[in-house]
Order: sequence, then structure tokens, then C-alpha cells
Amino acid sequence: MVTLGLETSCDETSVALVEGGESILASLISSQVELHQAYGGVVPELASRRHLTNLLPVLAETLRRASLGLAQVDTVAVTHAPGLVGALLVGVAAAKALAYALNKPLVAVHHIEAHIYANLLRPSPPAFPWVCLVASGGHSELILVRGHGDYARLGRTRDDAAGEAFDKVARAFGLSYPGGPALERLAAQGDPSALVLPVARLEEGSFDFSFSGLKTATLTRRGQYGDAHLAASFQLAVVTALVDKTVAAAKACRVGTVALAGGVAANDTLRSQLREVCRQEGMTVLIPPKELCTDNGAMVAAAGHHKRLAGKTADLHLNAVANLPLTGWAS
Repeated sequence: MVTLGLETSCDETSVALVEGGESILASLISSQVELHQAYGGVVPELASRRHLTNLLPVLAETLRRASLGLAQVDTVAVTHAPGLVGALLVGVAAAKALAYALNKPLVAVHHIEAHIYANLLRPSPPAFPWVCLVASGGHSELILVRGHGDYARLGRTRDDAAGEAFDKVARAFGLSYPGGPALERLAAQGDPSALVLPVARLEEGSFDFSFSGLKTATLTRRGQYGDAHLAASFQLAVVTALVDKTVAAAKACRVGTVALAGGVAANDTLRSQLREVCRQEGMTVLIPPKELCTDNGAMVAAAGHHKRLAGKTADLHLNAVANLPLTGWAS
């Protein structure tokens, strides 16, 4: 079964074709980084208009690379929440039009769920259950994945998300957009042991995150240390918090597998430190390729495939939703 996945939740226009929920036939991402660099962040109206311009050409090229026609698509899946509502609307409208014209099932996919499913785009998908850290510009969540569509939220950020903290510190340092990768490059030139920055532990037994205090502590030390050392120390503190809470949550749930997802999952320090700690703990670690960490249509198609198998299809009244918790999460 071939699933077409459309992703337009923020500033990447992406289309992918995935077979059987795990085999990527073609995947294409059109980034808007150059468009938004002048503003230091994503401008929602500009992002929506660029999606309108890019979506159909990206779709056509994806079909060409897969050597498929629209008639060979079995399911149309689209990110409908959460995200920039104008950007989401472009993808949702296109998906509904395609599903109607092709007379194919339409599947609505939650953005966080899609990131989780990036870990299933492999020949031998991991057995459930596992704990997944979803870390991005807007989310820092720990999710217990018990099965397809069966989730429990174990922890979340109480203030800044990890990616948001990276971006804010990068902006304060005068680095270019996108801030996260720029800060990582600067950190590679510094010594993370040059100073010790605080890692919020919160109350006993909590798997929540807090990066606001760390961000403030980093910025108040500018001038005392070089920016490269500060960036390296800041990055280490963020990564330590993410890895420690993820492994602790897995232990508490008696789960032997942990997974990583989201844009921050492309950070090399996070990837290497999680691998090392899981090796020491005897845990299995799942980390998607970097191209599947940022927003992409392949993860949407993978999630859509399994929702289709479960009979969870949408009708043509489907709408975009800017803020929506993932169904099934604990309150």
C-alpha cells in the first residue's frame, strides 16, 4: 500500500511516497530558510504563501522520482495539527482535493505523532513499548509509545522547548537563522567544561523539562567567557537534561528501548550522548537519520499508513488546528 504524505506545518514544504509504512519510495523537502533569514525567524504569512507556490511542484517531482502516478497512490495523509494554521491549511486543502479527485482515503496526522513514526521508517521496526523523546523548536516531550496510536505523555517542558532555547541563545549571540545549527557549530569550537551551567532537576520523580533558567544563566555570563565556550557549555547542559530524563523515564516504565525524534534530534552531541548512555545502561536506542528528524512528508506517510490500517480516516470536513494535544496522551 502506497501512502502519499504531505507536510506543511511550518516552513518546510515536503511530500513523500512510502510503501508499507516503512519503505520510502521518494521524499522531497523544500526549505524556506533563505526566505525567513532576514527576519530571524519564521514569518507565518510568508510561510503560507511559499507553501502555495511550492507544494504542487514538489508533489510532481516526488511522483517523478518514485516513477509513480497519482492513480497508484492508495492513501493520502496530511499533517493537520499542530502548527502555523495558515501553513497547515495549504497542506490540508491540497490533501482533501487529492483524496476527493482520486477517490482515496484521507488520513489526518498529528505532527508529534508523525515525528514519532520517523523511527518506524526502517526494515525491521522496533517492537513496542518504547519511550520516545520528541525535541524540536516547539516541543520537548517524553512519550511512552505502547502501540500504534497508543501513547502516554510522561513529561514535557514547563517553559522553553529545547529547540526554542537553542534559538533564543543563538539570537542573543548574534548568530544566523536557523539558530540551533548555528549554535551547534559555534559550540564545536568551544570547551564544554570551561564552566558548569545549571541543569534544572525539578521535583523528585518528575520527567518534565525546564530550560528558561539555563537560558538566563548562559546570557548573564556573556563577557565572562568566550561565546564558543558558553555555547558548548549551554549545549552540554541541554543535552544532559534531555538524556538523563529520557533514560530515567525508560527505567521507571521498565522499558528497554528509547527513541529520539524532532528537529533537535539532528544535534550530534545529543545523538552521541544518548547512544553512549543507553550503551552503558544496556538499552536499545533508536535514532532516525538526520533527514527524517526535521519536518518531512515521509514520517507523515508512515503514521498515515498505520492510521489507515486502523480505520482512522478523515472526511472532507477536515480542518487545520493550530494547537491540539495528541489523542491518547495522559492529562
